[in-house]
Amino acid sequence: MAFTPFQHLTSLRSSTRQFLQPGLISRWHIDPFLTLSLLALIGLGLLVLYSASNGDSAIVLRQVMRFTMALVVMVLVAQIPPHRMLSWAPWLYIGGVILLVAVLVMGDIGKGAQRWLDLGIFRFQPSEILKLAIPMFLAWYLHERILPPNFGQILICGIIIVIPVLLTAKQPDLGTAIMLACAGAMVLFLAGIRWRLLIVMALAAAAALPALWYVMHDYQRKRVLTFINPESDPLGAGYHIIQSKIAIGSGGVFGKGWLNGTQSHLNFLPEHTTDFIFSVMGEELGLMGAIVLIALVLMIVLRGLYMSTQAKDTFSRLVSGSLILTFFFSIAVNIGMVSGLLPVVGVPLPLVSYGGTSLVTLMASFGVIMSLHSHRKLMSKKY
Repeated sequence: MAFTPFQHLTSLRSSTRQFLQPGLISRWHIDPFLTLSLLALIGLGLLVLYSASNGDSAIVLRQVMRFTMALVVMVLVAQIPPHRMLSWAPWLYIGGVILLVAVLVMGDIGKGAQRWLDLGIFRFQPSEILKLAIPMFLAWYLHERILPPNFGQILICGIIIVIPVLLTAKQPDLGTAIMLACAGAMVLFLAGIRWRLLIVMALAAAAALPALWYVMHDYQRKRVLTFINPESDPLGAGYHIIQSKIAIGSGGVFGKGWLNGTQSHLNFLPEHTTDFIFSVMGEELGLMGAIVLIALVLMIVLRGLYMSTQAKDTFSRLVSGSLILTFFFSIAVNIGMVSGLLPVVGVPLPLVSYGGTSLVTLMASFGVIMSLHSHRKLMSKKY
């Protein structure tokens, strides 16, 4: 006997209730609130991507497949016990650094940068692995030491951070290098680094800026100069940011409407499916759309921070806190970049921009956070 639509709906509701039972969720180590918030942001991103790609369903379908794979990775990583992560952390870091060296030697070149390793079946960016490896290795190094760290320990942590950052910047990939430095800095911040050391490090960084200027690539210097005065080269280096600000400003409060943007559909806005996808959202959904996106991001970040405060050991607290703060920092950098508040550094908008490797790594980081939170009682007995 065939099922009626009502019976199908009743069966779906029953299956959903069974999946959302606390016992089943705890067995899968999945946090329901964080997962639903992530899915809401992913859904919003797919709507914007469909419009940004001029209704190209093939691009959206590829992104859905990547999201599906990333969600599977998140669930699988959430099953890994934290003590395994702790023991694997040094090897993940060492393996990531070796892969970065391999990229410089025999990496695949695309868009003028040597950032990928081509394995035949697929290619990926090894630098994305370090977004997980750096905070995990630093937390591994600090978890049995007295905090806050002393100057010698901070120096060792600095070396751990600088090696992959320099290798990534050499590719060149300044945006990812900044994210790697941020991931390491967040661990030191959560470890309770003293304010006087922070001031000394800030002064040292400021003193190194002139030297950094001379080692930067020409296009990177142009980006800095364009940030200071975009109108100095409106049809060249300043074109991206000028068109981006026009798109965001023209959206007003409620936007022009979904699929009604002109900057992306008429190809005025470059990289409108990746780095500048927030500009598409600002034009079509306006201020209200931006507020919805920021609200979803804050829900994710606040939940992640709460989960990190519940950690029973130093390793879990440092890893989960640094990962969620790095996620927030990447959102802030992208929005600041496309709004003209920060230089253009090529940082995509997480869970919204079209992409592959970074998406899988990001969802894996949320799997790490969920695992550390769900296994917290086990870790408190071990340490």
